Amino acid sequence: MLFDFDGPLASLFGNHKAHEVARVLRRSIDSWGLAPPLSDPDNPLQVLRDTARAYEGTPSAHRVAELDRLLTTEEIRAAGSAVPTEHAHELVVWLVGHGKKVAVTTNNSAAAANLYLRRMGLAEFFGAHVHGRLGDTLLMKPDPSCLKEAMRTTGARARDCLMIGDSADDCSAAQGAGVTFLGYANDARKQRELEDAGARHITDALVHLFEERRQEERRQP
Repeated sequence: MLFDFDGPLASLFGNHKAHEVARVLRRSIDSWGLAPPLSDPDNPLQVLRDTARAYEGTPSAHRVAELDRLLTTEEIRAAGSAVPTEHAHELVVWLVGHGKKVAVTTNNSAAAANLYLRRMGLAEFFGAHVHGRLGDTLLMKPDPSCLKEAMRTTGARARDCLMIGDSADDCSAAQGAGVTFLGYANDARKQRELEDAGARHITDALVHLFEERRQEERRQP
């Protein structure tokens, strides 16, 4: 099982708000005298992505790495107060207890995801299989690179994997990697976004993934 981090496992910016982080990034961009066109100025990952696209191959390209480091710092800060997604912990424990491998495939920094997993007592289940931004910002999802890296480190084949994510980029990355995709939508906006991206399977609660099987197991003598 390949988990996106922010959404399926936790609300990373549940307390340390995303629009405030995006403002921190924009202030740095302004201080450098840059003015990239921002498609979603309140989304810190999109601010990073748009800046990378705007200045790739230019003398200002080194600023993208600085912006990435700044975002990582903010994500790590946010991970200290991130809000767990309901039933995510139970799902991870249930999967591993049934012999399944789990990995994180996220556009957030691996450092932030690992901090959260340690905080919640989940790090042992994921081990080294936490894959975040790979250094090249342009390889963020929807590029499937982090999914392919997760399959490489777990030894899993694409046809044996399921990815759960909550965005169109997650859906596109799964398609690009040849992995079955399950959308997680806890509100109508997410539902529409995933449907528009072509997601064929969507759930509004992680408990649906294991509760029926768990009840069947309890009934067995």
